[in-house]
Amino acid sequence: MSRAPRRRASITHLFVGGSASGSTVEERLALVASTAQRLAVLLRAGVPAHSAWSYLDGDAGSIVTEVSSGIDAGKSIPMMIVDQLGTIQTASNQIAEPEIDAWRSLAAAWQVATTAGTPLAPALQAIAQSVRAVSAARSELQVSLTGSVATAKIVMILPGVAVMFGVLLGFDPIRTLVTTPLGLACLVAGLLLILVAVRWNRRLIARAELHEKNPGLLAELTAIAVSGGSSVTGARASVDVALRDCLISVAPLDKAAVDRTIELSMRAGVPASELLRAEAEESRRIARTRATSQATVLSVQVMMPLGLCILPAFMLLGVAPLMLSLMSSTVTGF
Repeated sequence: MSRAPRRRASITHLFVGGSASGSTVEERLALVASTAQRLAVLLRAGVPAHSAWSYLDGDAGSIVTEVSSGIDAGKSIPMMIVDQLGTIQTASNQIAEPEIDAWRSLAAAWQVATTAGTPLAPALQAIAQSVRAVSAARSELQVSLTGSVATAKIVMILPGVAVMFGVLLGFDPIRTLVTTPLGLACLVAGLLLILVAVRWNRRLIARAELHEKNPGLLAELTAIAVSGGSSVTGARASVDVALRDCLISVAPLDKAAVDRTIELSMRAGVPASELLRAEAEESRRIARTRATSQATVLSVQVMMPLGLCILPAFMLLGVAPLMLSLMSSTVTGF
């Protein structure tokens, strides 16, 4: 299966606006978490696994519809989820990367639990909590950046406001900017400074993205696998297969953390599942704390382009044309 190009959905949408699907990424993640939660509740109530999907509404979009319609054909539910994600990406590319990761996590958990003979309900409940943790971390990032981004957006329009203010005062800054050599130089320099400021801001804000795509997922999936009574070797093999089939990549640090946790469980002679779940929760907490800390620092750094680029652009596009117009009229008067 070939991977379609992903559309990156980052915190920069606060600056440039919009989301891939019309609703916010957090809202889409909430729908995925709600889907996993509802499936877990239905399964606990005794609804067969392959019938539970048909009771879901269409709020989560075409993926639920596709799975519901494909169950009767005997298709694998995880593969139907992955295939539908690929179809959506290929057809319209209107799906955010965090939502893709959330659906793939659900598919991987379903596959691991089915392979290991683990009850599906607790596995889906764990994935719902994981997706909600990622959504909460993204929301905290947005809250941390909202004030700074709003200030940046307001300050960005100051050069244009300065030009209009000059027009209202009776000067002709636009003519000065486009018809005189000094005015053209001010216009080009001012626009370049604004362009630099916009790109600088976007790059700074992008650094506050929740870079850990699947924090704690590897530990969570391994916990699901060992809960079914499989050996550690067999559990890790089934997790590796699910990660490959669901097109999920995990960081080397996550693998090392799982290795340490399993080694600890063996040395202590205790079941690995609870230790792995605790490790998954700790990984999500660390990722959330790191992202929030980065956003706090960024809320100060994002002001740098405003002072170094926008204020000079304000002088070049707003003040300089007024001075040139005033000087021109004075010389003409003499």
